[in-house]
Formats: sequence, C-alpha cells, structure tokens
Amino acid sequence: MPEASVAAPQLDPHRHSVRAFARRLFALTRKEVRQLLRDKSNLSIGLLLPVILMLIFGYGLSLDVKNAPIAVVMDDSSPTAMEAVVGLQLSPFLSPIMLTSMREAEAKMLAREVDGIVRVPSNYSSELAAGHGSIQVIVHGAEASRASIILNYVTATLAQQGVRSLDRVGGIGKGGLGYIDVESRLWFNESNTSTWYLVPGLIVLIITLVGAFLTALVMAREWERGTFEALFVSPVKPVEILLAKIIPYFCVGIIGLAMCLVTARFLFGVPIMGSLLILLFASVLYLLVALGIGLLISSVTKNQFMASQVSLLVSLLPVLMLSGFMFDLRNVPLPISIIGHLFPATHFMSLIKTLMLAGNVWPQIIVQCSILIAYAVFFISAARFVTRKRLD
Repeated sequence: MPEASVAAPQLDPHRHSVRAFARRLFALTRKEVRQLLRDKSNLSIGLLLPVILMLIFGYGLSLDVKNAPIAVVMDDSSPTAMEAVVGLQLSPFLSPIMLTSMREAEAKMLAREVDGIVRVPSNYSSELAAGHGSIQVIVHGAEASRASIILNYVTATLAQQGVRSLDRVGGIGKGGLGYIDVESRLWFNESNTSTWYLVPGLIVLIITLVGAFLTALVMAREWERGTFEALFVSPVKPVEILLAKIIPYFCVGIIGLAMCLVTARFLFGVPIMGSLLILLFASVLYLLVALGIGLLISSVTKNQFMASQVSLLVSLLPVLMLSGFMFDLRNVPLPISIIGHLFPATHFMSLIKTLMLAGNVWPQIIVQCSILIAYAVFFISAARFVTRKRLD
C-alpha cells in the first residue's frame, strides 16, 4: 500500500520576515557598536566631553557678580554719612574701597580698578535731616549687563540703609507712620545663582552635540569611505541601516544624559522640581530629534567637512544663540525670536528649565512634547526618504 504523504509545515511569511528583519538589524547594530568601541575619539566625545563641558561651563561660566570693587568717596564724614554706606561693607556682592577724593576715584575707574563710585556729598547730613538725602552713584557701563547688576545692588543697599536712617532722624515716622519692612522671596532659583539657569541649557547642548554633530560626522565619514556602498549591495533595507546607526548613538546619548543629570543634581545642586520620568521622556524625544538631524545632514552632504559646517549652523549655534540658553528670547527683536522658535532646541530648552526649576507645568509639557514628537517624526522620516532615494 502506498505510504500516506505528510504535508510539509507551512511557514508564516509575516513571522519569517520579522525574524529576518530582527536578525539583520541585530547584525548591523553589533557591527556599529564594535565600530564605535574601536573609535576611541568618538567614544570619548560622546562620554567624556559631556562631563568636561559640565565642569567648564558650571564652574567657569557665571553671570553672577560677587565682590565687585566699588570706590566710596566720603565728602561728609559725619556719623550719619558713615551709616549710609555701612550696608555696602556688609554686602557679599560688593567690595567697597574708601577714598578721600573724587579725582582718585575717577582715576581708579579709568584704570578699571573699580566698577563704580559711590559719592556722599558734603551736605548729606543736613539734607537727610530735612527729609531727603541724595547720594551719587556712578557705574562703569562698558559691560552693560554687569553694570546693570552692580547698579541694582548698590542702589538697593543704599535705599534700604537710607530708609532706616530717615526713620532715626525723624524724616519718616511722623504722625505714627513707620517704614515698611519688605520680605522678598525669589521663586524658581532660590539660590540666586546663574548656575541653576545655565546647567539645564548645558544638557540641551550636550544632547545636540552627541545626537546631531557627532552622528553627522561619523555618518559622513562612512559615506566618504564607501562603507554605505558595501551595505547597499547586501539584502539590508534603508530603514535597517538607519536604525542600526541610531541605536548605538542613542545609547551613548542616554549615558551622557544620565551623567549630566547626576552632575547637575549632586555637584551643582540644581533641583529637579518636576517629574524625573517626564524629564527623561522629553530628553529621549529631543535625542531622537537630534539623531534625525544628524542622519539627514550626513545623507545630504556625504562629506565630513560639509557635515560639520551644516551641523554647526543648524544645531550647535542655534542652541547657543537662539534657544534661550544665554538670554531670554523675549529680549530680542521679534523676527529673531520667530526664527529661534523654529529650532527644536528652543522648545526643549524651555521644557527642561521648567521641569528642573519650576515643576510639572502640564500645559507647557503637553505643547512642547507634542512639538518634539512632530520634529522627531519629520527628521527621521526625511533621513529615511533621502537615503532611500540614494539607493535607487
């Protein structure tokens, strides 16, 4: 009798294609990881440079003014006049230098030995007894921001001390009225230091450096060496190539992000007032945006020099100048502010500063995360489209 034929098991073509995709992606990713580990320079840029930048910018860059030298000229040597400037000596932001003549003070100002001059006129005591005393304050204005800060410190200190002096001599207090004691508090930067303002921006800069700049250079170098041409003749697909390129540098960026957050929190004392999970989620979104920008630049230029120049223009410089890293975009002309808001770094900069210093402001979180998702989809899709066109 004839043997019964056994039907061969049929394979699910969809499952087979998924397995083949995973196998090719794993092989390509392993190759990229090995190549990344062999290239010590790129690995050091991705892991060592973030810490160096955090230390340099955190300790070396400061917008604060402390111990500013101020010349004090006392034309009135009465106890009342001396009491008017005693607050300058107690301020941690000012370092007063007592002088005897205005000419000497002007000479020190011209030599940049002092940043300002406080002059108490000879009739200060008599004017104060009459209810109004005036003190002249002159500040070197070559550095506008520094001059403004010093002027605010000096005038606030003199005004506070002047109110107390007026109360003692009877200029205030007549009719049962006393001076007002102002209790002030600084929100969202309780330490009143520029480090809390700058460190969150450094995280944006470092993610941009690893995601866009470094990725664009490495990819462009492979275009120059012909590595991509060797991959194009293999069965791999463009999306597998791009994913294999994204995964290693995504991991490097996540490690750099973790190092930055640890350094910011425990070395510089920057708080994280909002949710850490939301902060990580937003950082991952921006990292994907930066990786997409780097892949798109390298696919278009195919040249390391051009990739570095384009990356500098569209990623690093906007982070430094147009994202709110150094100054508020509300203080620039409207066209410049509009241009700045076209860059994804501006939206992530606003979001990370809010999450670290203010907390979970949900309307801003939803809006900014939605914008970052749109940018990530756009740039990664554009990079895939450009790479696919080059394969045709």
